[in-house]
Amino acid sequence: MKNNFFIFLAKICLIFFFSSNTFANVISPEDFIQIIVDDAKKILVASNSVEYRSEKLIELAKEKVDIKGIGLYTLGSYRKELSDAQKEEYTKLFEQYFLKSFTSRLTVYSDPKINVISSEKKNDKYTIVSSILLSTKKKPEVKIEWRVYTKDPMKPLIRDLIIEGLSLARTQKEEFSSIIENNGGDINALFAKLKDFINK
Repeated sequence: MKNNFFIFLAKICLIFFFSSNTFANVISPEDFIQIIVDDAKKILVASNSVEYRSEKLIELAKEKVDIKGIGLYTLGSYRKELSDAQKEEYTKLFEQYFLKSFTSRLTVYSDPKINVISSEKKNDKYTIVSSILLSTKKKPEVKIEWRVYTKDPMKPLIRDLIIEGLSLARTQKEEFSSIIENNGGDINALFAKLKDFINK
């Protein structure tokens, strides 16, 4: 009986341990964005070199942004027409394109002040987190909404940024669609544009 009691107690402890471990890894979308904002502030300190900022921003983006998901979204219906080899090539090109575009836009900022103010759960997969990039003497206040993908609550990812009501993913999708349409539906025209940007 005594042994049975200790076995039961051990099982309870294991359940508690694993449950606590699981919940410890779950993070709310609002806290997730706050952590990213705090990390970005440390990276974009004025005393840091441009090279250092670029390197650390790339690391941050690879870990916290669903680059592949955004890339597939920006292709729209054209992604259904790609062969496996083309999909693989596009995924690689889009990641390089995205990271270069992402870092080139952000490295110009020094000591940005962003306040996370609220969040709105749209459904089980998506939450919109609202924030404000505070104004400076040179730049006005900017409203930024983060579309957070939460299908896996232990690994949320950014799927889009909505700046002053303008979705960056949707804008990118429209731009890519225009390139393909203006070249008779040839996806290789888009690949060429991406390569041109990457190699500049």
